[in-house]
Amino acid sequence: MTSVALAVTDGMLHFELGLACEVFGSAPDAVRVPWYDLALCGPKAVRVGPFRLEPDHGFDRLSRADTVIVPGWADVDREPPADLVDAVRAAHEAGARVASLCTGAFVLAAAGLLDGRRATTHWAHTRVLAARHPRVRVDPDVLYVDDGGVLTSAGKAAAMDLCLHLVRLDHGSSVANTVARNLVVPPHRDGGQAQFVSTPVPAPDHHPLAGLLPWAIERLDRPLTVEDLARRAGMSSRHLGRHFRSVTGTTPLQWLLTQRIRHAQELLETTDAGVDAIAAATGMGTATTLRRHFNRTVGVPPDAYRRTFRARTGPAPADASREGTTPGTAAAGTMEAWQQRATATPPTRN
Repeated sequence: MTSVALAVTDGMLHFELGLACEVFGSAPDAVRVPWYDLALCGPKAVRVGPFRLEPDHGFDRLSRADTVIVPGWADVDREPPADLVDAVRAAHEAGARVASLCTGAFVLAAAGLLDGRRATTHWAHTRVLAARHPRVRVDPDVLYVDDGGVLTSAGKAAAMDLCLHLVRLDHGSSVANTVARNLVVPPHRDGGQAQFVSTPVPAPDHHPLAGLLPWAIERLDRPLTVEDLARRAGMSSRHLGRHFRSVTGTTPLQWLLTQRIRHAQELLETTDAGVDAIAAATGMGTATTLRRHFNRTVGVPPDAYRRTFRARTGPAPADASREGTTPGTAAAGTMEAWQQRATATPPTRN
């Protein structure tokens, strides 16, 4: 069981703290893997937003955790407490994976963990972080940054994206998607996605691509083109591209590739189908094409991804790997799940 320690002290933001507790505190009923051992760590009873919180352990527990999470720091004009900074630094030196949510990046920067690293925080405070800590390579335009053992997220909803990213790293895409569905949030937004988009987010079923996206996801095994999508949507390819940019933040072809890679990840996790069969089921055509795109996007070849995932979670479930199962059947899920995946993107190297 992986241990997660939340570092809490006076002046933390309750939203980020609460969502971290929600993600790592208990697994949904549908998840059948050992979940996290969550500990709240602080020096004493603390005030978090309007709430009074009683930590379970002192800061010394941080150095014994596998993952340490620092929620948002409310007052970025004030230096974080020295005992918190020292404890976070000690945990990193002890080998813990350390992640900050929103302005928790100021704590990591004060501890020196972000020196020479790429990092982010809430877009409203990126300039302050860069000015106060010039050795940090602040990226103001992304949702989160995974720089190996040190991770940082932008504000509010982006903190959920980073938490789900951690679940995906530990348990795979299928489990992370189940957690996301239980929380009624998108399964995954790529860390490189922009923090701030001027176009309002459309309601799930009230945008020009509402019918097209699930239609395309149901046909990932086919060699769909931009022209095919435009014809189905009843618009020109140029207008289709504009709508894709507005709704998904990317181009039609990149969105299709994203969905094919995501589907390949799920099949690698939940079935014993060979790479050739998965290439056909995801519309990649050949195993060579699948390996090239998968390696470029995820960072490892499909076979290595499957071995790593199985090493963490064990073999595929019997109903997903039995002889005669069509690749994709066990992983596909309901139409609701497919629709929820429509604007999701796979994890990439940062």
